[in-house]
Amino acid sequence: MQTAQAYSVTSVRAARSSALRARNVIDPYEKVRLTRELAREVLGVQRTPAIELRGIPKPPKLVSPKLLPQRSLASAAGRASLLHAVAHIEFNAINLALDIVARFDATSSAFVLDWLSVAEEEAYHFSLLQGHLVSLGANYGDFDAHNGLWEMAEKTKTSLLSRLALVPRTLEARGLDVSPAMREKLLQAGDVRAAEILSIILRDEVGHVAIGNRWFRYYCAEAELDPMATFERLWIEHDAPSPRPPFNRAARLAAGFVAEELDWLDSQAKRTPTRSAQ
Repeated sequence: MQTAQAYSVTSVRAARSSALRARNVIDPYEKVRLTRELAREVLGVQRTPAIELRGIPKPPKLVSPKLLPQRSLASAAGRASLLHAVAHIEFNAINLALDIVARFDATSSAFVLDWLSVAEEEAYHFSLLQGHLVSLGANYGDFDAHNGLWEMAEKTKTSLLSRLALVPRTLEARGLDVSPAMREKLLQAGDVRAAEILSIILRDEVGHVAIGNRWFRYYCAEAELDPMATFERLWIEHDAPSPRPPFNRAARLAAGFVAEELDWLDSQAKRTPTRSAQ
């Protein structure tokens, strides 16, 4: 495994080029394959299992979140619908981690290594979910999905600080809040394997949000900016979704948020209770 110190400028450029190639691939199987290959070459990691597919995968139809139907978790189809939504988030998260490496010319090789490790873990999550979808008689692409994560990526494509503030620290951090309740509902529905997968995702996402928090504060310090004031400014500028409680304070604190930030989230949620968090 290469260390940040041993990782040369040439290696960083090669990794950025490979990340761009993997990000631009549409086919889920090929995207995960290329991400695994990149993680193996750069990080010495090959944990992501091969994807199980039923036929030729197709991208999901993207619709407004309001048009996505609510399905009962009592049925396999209902659980598949929910897990498909999570799989779509994880698929977008692969792209987001690859994109932040490919798009932004970060000077630190540690930055590249951090986000490639995130990409590999997101590919791992997607593969676990896809495998379980197959066991439920479904496939990624069988259900409609929304594109909220990537829409924010587009909004923040010209500013690394905005990307760090509003993707890992805002949209991805939301997963820390909703995952425990979702896991309990799946357990109540008798889907132990789905609950196990969500536990793995929650565990790893704490680390991903922590990476976002660490680099956000790093670049704020480099620019001599106050992190709290900068986050609030960027949140307003980009019309980020309003926070929606309850917040998983323990997970957010473990992911590098501080109490002042969590209190601010509470105050914003009370101020704008009707706006959607997704």
